[in-house]
Amino acid sequence: MQSQLTFDPYSEEFFAQPHEIYRRMRAEAPVYYHEDLDFYALTRYEDVAAAARDFQTYSSAGGLDLAMMRSGEEPPKAILYMDPPEHGRMRGLVNKAFTPRAVEAQRATVIEVVRRCLESADPRRFDVVQEFSAIFPGEVITCMVGVPPADRQQFREWVQVALSYQPGQTAPDETTLTMLLNAAAYCYNLVLERRTQPQDDMISTLIAAEIQNEHGETTSLADDEITVFAMLVGGAGTETVTKLVANAVAAFARHPDQWQKLLDDRTKIPAAVEEVLRYDSPVLYTLRKTTRVVTVQGVTIPAGKPVFLCEVAANRDPDVFPDPDVFDIDRDHRRAQQLALGYGVHSCLGAALGRMETAIALDHLLDFMPRYEVIWDECRRVNASTVAGWGQLPVRVG
Repeated sequence: MQSQLTFDPYSEEFFAQPHEIYRRMRAEAPVYYHEDLDFYALTRYEDVAAAARDFQTYSSAGGLDLAMMRSGEEPPKAILYMDPPEHGRMRGLVNKAFTPRAVEAQRATVIEVVRRCLESADPRRFDVVQEFSAIFPGEVITCMVGVPPADRQQFREWVQVALSYQPGQTAPDETTLTMLLNAAAYCYNLVLERRTQPQDDMISTLIAAEIQNEHGETTSLADDEITVFAMLVGGAGTETVTKLVANAVAAFARHPDQWQKLLDDRTKIPAAVEEVLRYDSPVLYTLRKTTRVVTVQGVTIPAGKPVFLCEVAANRDPDVFPDPDVFDIDRDHRRAQQLALGYGVHSCLGAALGRMETAIALDHLLDFMPRYEVIWDECRRVNASTVAGWGQLPVRVG
């Protein structure tokens, strides 16, 4: 007899085994309702994709997590918490930092940092996270933001601790708040410095930018708006790639035949990145709030309710992806777009950068460890409010 289906997005069971829980939700309760926490969750591809496109019904303005939505307080004025048209105006400014040319300009930096990490690594026991994937993405994104070299790893540590949640934790604790305040104070002071001494970085670009408000008036971004954006970009640009690269190493360890395909033909690396995103994305869900009553799969969701859009579940929907639990880097990704990096107006700003970083990391790892084994009994998983993955992933190079 099958146990009762329970989806607790803050439980240790979910962080450890999200795919099994999501499989049951797709089959048994594609529109899931949690009575105690009073939220809904969508897990089938067609429903998640439709909700991500429908910003008029599923609003981002309520916040990033349940605690934020329930506080009744207005979230910080940042692009993550905006709906069109305000979102479009802000995204237009920020896109300048992530144009194809701007991303490509970071390639040499990514390669240099990746090489530096691997040159100092001991192949007898190499922690893919602590010695590699937790270091180079933070170095790259904080460089783009404008953080000086001497402060980049400190900023990364603040963000990493601030985003870490323990199982059962539904809101920031004292440690989280302290780290957030440290990062906020640092970014605010950096904004003040750049107002008097602009440089070629994202903060300086945002200071100089002008934006039209809803009344057609031209305004500039306030110091606190730029501060929040710098923190969001620094956090998202670090944590997502950190966990994506580690997820890739874990997936290839369990499927060595797929690693061999990359050793034989490195032109398959971009497709491999897409398959890792589909197969084991670190972003477990995004959260929206309904602005009106909506019916999905015959279930009526009232207005004002939190709705989890479970992209990880959608990416293994068998109605869209044949043999969805099979890790296959030769999968034809033209048939359907994986949703790991968002969909619709809130698709990830740094998607191209994240793909490039992960591809470069895999290319260099193929040289560093053409044969390797994960020391599974020494691995440790960690989780944030919406992200989960490996905190320690030691390997032994063959």
